[in-house]
Amino acid sequence: MPTIVTVDPEKPIFSIDVECVASGTRHNDRVTAQIALVDQKGETICNIYVTPNVKVESYLTPLTGLTAEILAEKGTTLTLAMQTLRQKLPTNAVLVGQNIRKDVEWLGLEESTDFDSMVDLVALLKVWNPKFRNHSYFGLDHYASVWLNESREDGEAHDAVTDARKSVLLFNEYVKVMHDKEAMMAIWTKVLYTKVIPSFSKKNPTYEGCCQGNKRTCVCGAPFYS
Repeated sequence: MPTIVTVDPEKPIFSIDVECVASGTRHNDRVTAQIALVDQKGETICNIYVTPNVKVESYLTPLTGLTAEILAEKGTTLTLAMQTLRQKLPTNAVLVGQNIRKDVEWLGLEESTDFDSMVDLVALLKVWNPKFRNHSYFGLDHYASVWLNESREDGEAHDAVTDARKSVLLFNEYVKVMHDKEAMMAIWTKVLYTKVIPSFSKKNPTYEGCCQGNKRTCVCGAPFYS
């Protein structure tokens, strides 16, 4: 059965997404380098580049689209970035996104203080797999390709604005059909049986000496938190 989302219509929907660069070789060695805030219409409220205050091991450019030059030209401090973000983010906002709690943790935002609550797409978009009799979970790109017909081109880097936009549009589409069992079954089937394009971490267990955190090919031994 679909999860029925109940959101107070008086509370605005937003999505936040964070892109990180590698500050070390372990997959947990990451620092914030781009912050995006998008409203429920998918319109960009802010797109902030952050200049890391530590040595960068790799900008992970094929994954993040970020370079030293971009951050040098457009970057600000994390302190100023967070001041801007908090000015733009309503304290009664509901944040939606894939693993949204991780983005919130990266930014040090406080639920019930900086924003109202969170809706994680991981829980909403999971698919029951009858073959294995458990739920299957997929990445944001796979859901966007099926639900939104938006596929990432081969070799195309991520971008915080694009991913935040995809998240909020996926939420909107889910809400439209969550009471329609036939529509949900059709989309679940399509999600389950559409070919999944391998993620960057699957294609590149390490990049420029930095572990990419794929659980099956991890080389650094750092813990996994999700």
